[in-house]
Amino acid sequence: MFLKVGDGMSIKISDLNPIIAASTTPDPALWSVLPFVALLLSIALAPLLAAAWWHKNYPRVAVGLGLISLAYYFFGLDAGERIVHVGHEYISFISLIGSLFVVSGGIHIVVRGGARPSGNVLFLLAGALISNLIGTTGASMLLIRPWIRMNRYRITAFHIVFFIFIVSNVGGALTPIGDPPLFLGFLRGIPFFWVLVHCWPMWLVAVAILLAVFYIVDRLNYRRPPEEVSAELAGSRLWQFQGLHNLLFLAVILAAVLSSRHLAPLVPEALMWAAALGSLRSTSKTIHQANQFDFEPIKEVGWLFAGIFATMIPALDYLGSHASELGISTAHQMYWATGTLSAFLDNAPTYLTFLSAEMGLFHLDVNSPAEVLRNIAEHPLEVTAISVGAVFFGAMSYIGNGPNLMVKAIADHARIKTPSFFGYIFRYAIPILLPILALIGILFFSSWRVF
Repeated sequence: MFLKVGDGMSIKISDLNPIIAASTTPDPALWSVLPFVALLLSIALAPLLAAAWWHKNYPRVAVGLGLISLAYYFFGLDAGERIVHVGHEYISFISLIGSLFVVSGGIHIVVRGGARPSGNVLFLLAGALISNLIGTTGASMLLIRPWIRMNRYRITAFHIVFFIFIVSNVGGALTPIGDPPLFLGFLRGIPFFWVLVHCWPMWLVAVAILLAVFYIVDRLNYRRPPEEVSAELAGSRLWQFQGLHNLLFLAVILAAVLSSRHLAPLVPEALMWAAALGSLRSTSKTIHQANQFDFEPIKEVGWLFAGIFATMIPALDYLGSHASELGISTAHQMYWATGTLSAFLDNAPTYLTFLSAEMGLFHLDVNSPAEVLRNIAEHPLEVTAISVGAVFFGAMSYIGNGPNLMVKAIADHARIKTPSFFGYIFRYAIPILLPILALIGILFFSSWRVF
């Protein structure tokens, strides 16, 4: 049996991975959502209020809160199957994120020469495209240091912020590999190329406007360079790429993702980690040192998302059972609701939360791949709104998406003055990014939409 998913696309139901087969969704008590809320608030506030304590104790906080949710489901609801189901999703998620992080860390881009505004625009556009192939995390880690080096004579906070806007967030809206929310949707049963087919118009408009704004401001920032570097700027820029053999390992990861529905459980994940191990073994230490590569960023992501995946189980199930009580029913409302939470919480679980709520409105189960396919066939605009909202609004704050803080940390280490948490929001995100996101909502998801 084939199920049509729009725009001439279809998928064979029997080919869906059996480990993500449909299951009965429990109806948890409202209080069970509290560990989820507590963890997300901790992620948002603890680094600001108690940075040293948080850096030392975040694994304990994440695991402790996660165990509360798992114990409730296992002993209170007798729903062990849901735990196994989400456990598999976590393994798939962290395998993709981790392997991309490791392999991209083995590619070093050497840039000599100053960057003109037009060159910067092309670099950011390339970064937006690359983020769909190696993820926003992989692209950010691969490109942020070359970005700093090519602008080293005149780099400002503005350059770092727009890198976060475009490469670390908005750019990755075209494939499930691009950004974690879309990969979670892929794990739930949304076909790989469905995102590209439905999200490219919003991606094109947003990226084009962001690049135009960046070019205008960068032209104003561009001044006559110091005499000692004028000759370098006048000449052609020299690019050198080291560790390009890692592109083969990136290809292995992409192939594992594309074929995951047709492989036995955990085989795709094994291929991803094999590619990561191959990259580590075959990449010279000098390249890793040049990239300042270490495992601390992915370690933090792994611990925090372990807690997020566990605590979000009751949140997702409760929303799925009580979706009609939220009062959110239109694509425009879903776009803003998903986006608002994605800006200050983590956009991956926020995406799943609202996808679950949206499907609940139509009495569909987000845990059933067949019903997910039915949903995107019958309600593509709503799912597109949730997808775009989760990815785009992740750029509204440092905590909206994982790469944001990682980019800031690298820039701080390079002694670049970056905005504070609230400076980022009030000086850049609200006056520059928010109007663009509002325009996207009007053009594509409101009752006045023109596309």
